[in-house]
Formats: sequence, C-alpha cells, structure tokens
Amino acid sequence: MYNYYFRADVMNSNIVFHIIGDVTGDRIPDNIFLTGIRTPASPFIQNLTLVVQDGKTKTITSVPLSENAGYNPRVFLGDFNGDGVNDILVSIDSGGSGAIMYHYIYSFINNIPKLMFDFNKYNEEYNYDIAYKDNYKVEVLSRINNKKYIIDISLKGNEYLSEIYDINGKLKSPIEGFVNPLSGLYPVDFDYNGVYELLAYQKIAGRYNADSLGYFLNTLKWNNNRFMLYNQNIAI
Repeated sequence: MYNYYFRADVMNSNIVFHIIGDVTGDRIPDNIFLTGIRTPASPFIQNLTLVVQDGKTKTITSVPLSENAGYNPRVFLGDFNGDGVNDILVSIDSGGSGAIMYHYIYSFINNIPKLMFDFNKYNEEYNYDIAYKDNYKVEVLSRINNKKYIIDISLKGNEYLSEIYDINGKLKSPIEGFVNPLSGLYPVDFDYNGVYELLAYQKIAGRYNADSLGYFLNTLKWNNNRFMLYNQNIAI
C-alpha cells in the first residue's frame, strides 16, 4: 500500500474505471479509480490497481491487485458488512474460455484497505465432486456443506448418451466431471435491509468444459468477519 498526493495529469492517462461514493466513512464522497496499462489495439489491460482519493483530504491510497490483468475492469459500491458505509467490489474478466472472473471486495474505512473477499480463497474453499451414475444421472457433491444433488441428464439426446451409457442405461466406464472456478459474483440485497449479499456462480461441467450440466448458485452473507455460505441452489 502506498500513500501519495493526487496528480491529475498522471492519473488521467491510466484511468480505466472511475466511480464516486463515500467509502472512508466520513460522509464525504470519495473518488474510486481502477488504473492500468492498456494494450494497443486490444481491450486487454495490465497492471490494474485500485486507487482511492479521499474526498476531504485529497490523499490517495493505492492497492495493487494480485490478479491484475484482464478485460472490462469495473467497480461496484455497496455495503456488504452492515457498517453503513460503501465497500468496494472490484471485478475483472479473465477472458479465458471458462468465463472465469477475478473478484475482490475491500472495506476502506478511515482510508485503511481491508480485504473482505478474495476470489482465490473462495475457489480454494468451495470444492465439489461430480460423478456420472447409472440411469442417466449425475451425482453432485458440495464438500463445504456436505450437500448432495442429482442431475437428470436423460434429455441430453441419444448421440450424447450413447457415448456414455449402454442400451440398459449402465455406464460404459466411470466418468467424473468438474466445477469451474468462480465465473460470476453478483451483489444482491435479498432481504431488502440495505446490506448486500453475494450470489456466486460456478459452472458444472461433464466430460469437457463445453459439456455444461448446470451451475452452482451460492449465496454468501457476511457473518463473523467473513463471508459465509447462506444458501445454495443448482440451476440447470
């Protein structure tokens, strides 16, 4: 973290996103920027950094991001921890075929950045087992809450199913699928109390990434100084 004074001529040449709102808690609007280096003739941006200019003192705090290159970087401001002050949600598209995205949430009370959410830690914590079963079923296990789901794939079509099952619906050989890392993180105030929850999307895939079986939809809620799993659904 570095603190320094605002220089408009330097900042403007590197600004890739800008939004205004109070994130320091003094009720004075602050400037929140994402800065980076644009790739010529490409939407790819490198060296992305979160920069906050205090609306009162004009002091700037810079926060480097661990995953700092990608596409369409953006910021959403909202209260995620219930303290009545906006937190900062940073989202970056990786551009990969799996539609993987990078997300961070920072609290910035009194100009002190505190990391509330890191997509890498989420991906490490949320693990799944995907196994094809007889009779055109796929068993899906979410390890974090030990919940098991069954997806019916009988409508996938004969060409698809005949590669996997014999005429009696028995597996020709064991097949395991997988779940992609976090591909979407959306702020939603489900209970209308002014505090946002997070809706996290992860794709469930079969034999290969394009073989989509559905999505895990995990609702995360701030509790005990961290985001906890509050609700879980599968969409197909």
